[in-house]
This record gives sequence, structure tokens and C-alpha cells, in this order.
Amino acid sequence: MKNYIVHNDWCIIEDGFHPEFNEITESLMSLGNGRMGGRGNFEERYSGKTLQGNYVAGVWYPDKTRVGWWKNGYPNYFAKVLNACNWTGIDLEIDGEVLDLARCEVREFRRVLNMQEGTLERSFIADFPSGKSVKINAVRFCSLEDDEAGAIRYSIIPLNFSAYGKLTISLDGDIYNKDSNHGEQFWNEISKETGHGEGYLTLETKQSKWDTVPVFQVCTGMKFDFCQSGKLVDLQTLPIKKEKYVANEVKVFFKLNEETLICKFAVNLSSENYAVENLTAEAKRYLDRISKKGFSQMLDEQKLAWKKKWEHNDIQIAGDVAAQQGIRFNIFHLQQTYTGQDARLNIGPKGFTGEKYGGSTYWDTEAYCLPFYLATSEQMVARNLLVYRHKHLKKAIENAEKLGFTNGAALYPMVTMNGEECHNEWEITFEEIHRNGAIAYAIYDYVNYTGDKNYLTEYGLEVLIAIARFWSQRINWSGALQKYVMLGVTGPNEYENNVNNNWYTNYIAVWCLKYTLEAIEIVKASETTYSALVELTAFDEEVETARWKDIIEKMHFPYDAGRQVYLQQDGFLDKELLTVHDIAQHRPINQKWSWDRILRSCFIKQADVLQGLYFFEDDFSVDEIERNFDFYEPMTVHESSLSPCVHVILAAKLGKKEKAYEMYVRTARLDLDDYNNDTEDGLHITSMAGTWMSVVKGFGGMRVKDGMLSFSPFLPEQWQSFSFIIGFRQNSLKVSIYPGQIAIENLSETAINVLVNGSIVSINGSETVELAH
Repeated sequence: MKNYIVHNDWCIIEDGFHPEFNEITESLMSLGNGRMGGRGNFEERYSGKTLQGNYVAGVWYPDKTRVGWWKNGYPNYFAKVLNACNWTGIDLEIDGEVLDLARCEVREFRRVLNMQEGTLERSFIADFPSGKSVKINAVRFCSLEDDEAGAIRYSIIPLNFSAYGKLTISLDGDIYNKDSNHGEQFWNEISKETGHGEGYLTLETKQSKWDTVPVFQVCTGMKFDFCQSGKLVDLQTLPIKKEKYVANEVKVFFKLNEETLICKFAVNLSSENYAVENLTAEAKRYLDRISKKGFSQMLDEQKLAWKKKWEHNDIQIAGDVAAQQGIRFNIFHLQQTYTGQDARLNIGPKGFTGEKYGGSTYWDTEAYCLPFYLATSEQMVARNLLVYRHKHLKKAIENAEKLGFTNGAALYPMVTMNGEECHNEWEITFEEIHRNGAIAYAIYDYVNYTGDKNYLTEYGLEVLIAIARFWSQRINWSGALQKYVMLGVTGPNEYENNVNNNWYTNYIAVWCLKYTLEAIEIVKASETTYSALVELTAFDEEVETARWKDIIEKMHFPYDAGRQVYLQQDGFLDKELLTVHDIAQHRPINQKWSWDRILRSCFIKQADVLQGLYFFEDDFSVDEIERNFDFYEPMTVHESSLSPCVHVILAAKLGKKEKAYEMYVRTARLDLDDYNNDTEDGLHITSMAGTWMSVVKGFGGMRVKDGMLSFSPFLPEQWQSFSFIIGFRQNSLKVSIYPGQIAIENLSETAINVLVNGSIVSINGSETVELAH
């Protein structure tokens, strides 16, 4: 764990420069707006430890797969969100000395991510080797109002000299992905252009050999202006053009104690949204519009946009600054990663903060992120996440066909950009098939939460039938057990591979079949629509549903009658059953043990059986859940960022308050404190949604039961109170938990009924109800 970030309610603060942690801080200080974003890199050049990163949503490249042994069905490529043109560059040179914090003496350094306003500010004094000292203040943001643009205000004050210097304002496209499989760059230059106080660089992704992958173009443009002593000045600029690089070099006289201020405006326009022949012209129009606004107006709009977001999604915790900072940090990054305005986009595990995992879509979106957007954003945002998967249904069917499945069976990919599977580890690609269940569960979760049954008619049932067909073909009959079994799978616990009858996978497969049968009956209410869907999918209801019902009745679920717990998979009890306390000196095992040793151990990467008990808690008694929790949690090493949140929710349900709080701190401050020593690669965006669930579903006890919101809260001893805002259908509620009391404020005009600890409570529009608990 690292402990250098200052605890603060609304800001992430690095007080004093920590170059040894700079890549971590760059991740923490990342900015985005749903369309573009980047890491918290310095504007000026830096020769120290850094991971340069800027990203444009929806733009990717099929990096050639690197595997030692090719297997039938393997994807040809691994999709990568591309490190794109660096638009932030502002280099300073005075009398031949370059401002580089790795080579200057740095004083009074402070870097602040203001989550309330969506800005990154950095200030410091740098002493050059010659003794000259400059004071720098830089403010940067990615605009929510103009979501293809960013802006920088960069201030320079000489503290002990007057001298001529040189500023280089640049766009640098000569970049590469750190995670490139073969060390190649993915961009070709199409065009470049410079003018007085502006520049434009258009890059195109390399042509790949696969015709299913599009070629993207991105035009990055910039404009800038100067102020000295508070007045706008027109300085002479020298245009510079190099390969994949454009800049303006400006000779500036820096006067003792007087401020030189650069305001730089930049845009990233993609061929996803503009015709390629118009990219440069559109970039010029965009820049002309925002530069006329000016930095101050854009900043005011940014503050207002974030104010509106926080009005709908803030969680307030009294009495625990570290916990308060943690939850707001998670919410902030979720909201700037995905805005839901474009159904072609999804949520990468690292968002705009790094390249690990390729930036593609995983099952994390459906299992962890959807509940957050359901409760904090307008309904369209969550719906678009599901529409994204429907758009990829044809590809999911093709993915299954490559593995030998037929008749419209669909296997959604573990990793994807366009619906095509691009993950290339066999135990994941071929075996971690529980991801199919997460897609189906998300449809249920959305319909259950919103009441939007029309989604089943328009999109949902078609997807469910394809997934049910997959499960129907993936199982086989065991003569020895006289049961259906599921062989050769990997469950959510990726520290087990190629096992038989992973309990969670078997359970969610059966649940999918049951829910598809329910969805069929709902859609049948519209006879015309159902008939059209039957024709579209060539669905033989009588034959196919008869098999589904047989599987539902006869599926095998591993179980230990002595302990009365569900077994993670067949043979789990053959392992030596140790606890994490027995191996304290060996953790994290994924960095200290061989893969062979991990696979033979009982240790669990993340919730597996417990993942199923979380999803389907109404199917089990509290005693059943507790027995399984007490059995599996002590063996769980939580070396997946997705693990702690599920344990918070279950521990809270079981009244294990200390364990719930322990797991909450771990998930809320996972990146802030660098628990797993991997924050330098980027943040764990999708697990951040699990942090939100930890508070709302865990401590708040929020569920949806019989079409009503239900709350069964408790207040951690470490907190004085906490509150959260939640949207539900036509209402918005603020729920506040105090010692011995719960207050629910209806922020809407329409009345609503909710359940509190099992009792119905009616709340009129704009009314607050206070209850003992």
C-alpha cells in the first residue's frame, strides 16, 4: 500500500513531488469526458518515470495475437484501444535549459484532481541548474460540454530573472502502445498543417489483414493564445513540421515576476463521427467555436456540468474522510469514462487511464457497471449498454460457430471491440463461458429495475434465445450421475482452469434457461411481435423449450452434504483447505507463486460461488448464504479488483459489519492506495462500480422487490452517517442513514412506495420520511 495521497473530501492531492510514484499519480489524475481522455501527464517534457497516454473512444486496432501454440477457434488479434496523439504538449526552454522536472530542483509541488469541478491543477517552482527559478501553474480539463475537446491554461512566472525563452506548443502523434504485442506503432500520418497559433495532425490506423476491422482516422487540432501582464498579446510563431508531429515555436521575453499565460484548446475528431474528407475542416470549425468562448467560459461550463452530475450521484459519508474520498473518486471516474450518449461505446476496464486489458469490453460491464448507471443516470444510458450487446449478437453467433455450435447459439466474447472475440488465453477464450450468463442477467436486471418490458420485445428475447441455445448445446448427459454436466470450464475464479461443473457456471446457465422461458411468455402478449421473432430466429418453441426444461430439472450442482455448502467445482475438496492467514508471507500469490502451484491450491482470486449467491440471493436462505460465505471467504485472496465488492454486499446482508467495512475500504481505495501494486498501469474502472454497489447495495441494503425499491441499511461504526441519491423509474430519492434512523427524501413530485426493513412506506412528492431502524 502507498500512503502519499492527501485525504480530502473532494480532491485527490499530491502534496510534494513523488517521482518514484509518478506513473501511479498519472493514473489517479486521469481526465475524460466519455469521448476522449488521458492520463495526468505533465504538459512539459519529462525524462523521468512516466506512461504517456491519450485515448479516443471507439478507436482501436487489431494487434496481432502472440501465442506459443495456436488452437482452432483462437482469435486472430487482440483489440487495443490506441494511445493517440498527445495534445497537451507545452515545452519551455530558457537560455538553452529545458524545463524537465527530472533534471530541475522542484519546490512547492502540488498536483490536485478536483473531482467536484472536473479539473486537474498542478503548481510548482522549478530551479534550473543555472539557478533561474520559474513558478508554473497549469489547469487542464476534458470538457463535458464540448465532449471532443480539452483545454489547458498554463502560467509561467520568472522569480529571479528576466530573459528570452522559447515555448513549443505541440501535437505529437509519434506515439506507441506500451502493450503492443510486437513493438509496432499503429498509426500512419495522413496530413498535417500548421498556421499562426494553430496546428492540425490527422492520423490513420494501419490497414490490418482482417476485413472485419475498420480503419480509423483521427484529426487532432489545436489553437492557442498568449497573455502577458493580463493582456492578450500576439507573438510571432515559427511553424514546425516533423513526422507525425506539428508545433508552433514561440520566442517569448519573460519579465521578472510577470505572468505569461498560454491558453491551449484542442480537439480530437474521429472518422466514427465525421466524414474523413471533412475531418480537418470540422476540427477548424470546432476549435474556432471553443476558442471564441475562451478558457474561462469553458471552465465555467465544466463546473456546471459536473455540478449537475453530482446532484444525481453523490454519496456523502460523515466522519471518515478516507472513505468519503474513496467513493467520490470511484464515482468521478465512472462518470467521465462513460456517459451513455453513444450505443456504439462501452466501458473498458481501464477507461481513459491506461492500456492494460486492451481497453476492450468485458463481462464487467453487465455484472458490475450496469447497476450504477441504472441508478445514477437517465434510463437511456443503461439501455444503451444493452443495445450495444444486441448490436453484436450476429458476431456472438459467429463466435459460437467457430467453436462448433449451431442453430443460432451465441457465445458472447470475453473481450471485444466489435463483437468478435479477441481474447487469446485458451482457459479464458474457450472456457470462461459464464460471461454469457452475465449478458442475460443484465437484461433481467434492467427490466426488473426500470419496468421496461418493451426491451424484451425489441431486443432482449432475441439475445436470450441465442444464449439459451448455447447452454443447451454446451452441456452433456452424464450416465454415471444421471444428470446434465458442464465439462471443461473456468469460473469467475481464474485461479482454477479447465474444471468440471463449476457451480456458478452451472447455476447461471440454468437460470438463463428459466428466465428465457419467462421472457417468452412476456413477449407472447404481443402475438405479432412474437411471431416475427420466431420467424427471425427460426425458433422451434416446442422442441427447444422441452429440452431447456429437462436441463433445468436435471442439472448437476456439486454439493458437500457434510458442510452443507455448494462446491466451487467437482473435486474441490481434494485440495488442502487452507486460509489466507496460512500464507500471509506469500501474498500476492499471483506475483510470488508459480501458476502450477496456484492451480493446485484452494485459493480463490475473486467471488465464485459467492458471485452466484449475490446474483440470486432470493433463491437461498440466509443460513445457506452464511455457511457458504464462512467457507469460501477465508480462502479468497481478492487478487481481482472485482472481488471485494461482492463480499461487502454479502457480509452486510449477513450482519458481518467488520468484514463488510474491511472489504469496503479495500475496494474504495484500491487504486488510491495501490493495494495490488498495479495502479501505474491504469485504474480499475469497472470495479469502481462495485464500490458504489458496496455502499448502496451493501450498507444501504438496496434491492428491487416486487417492483419497489427496498432498503435494509446499517451504519458502519466508523461513520457518523452516510447518504446516497438514487433514481428509480420516475422518482429520485435521497436516502440518509444516521445512528438509529433512516431518512428518505423524495426529490420528485410524484409519490412513491418503498420497502424499509420489509415494511411498505409511502412518500409523497417532495416529502421526507424519517424512520427508526
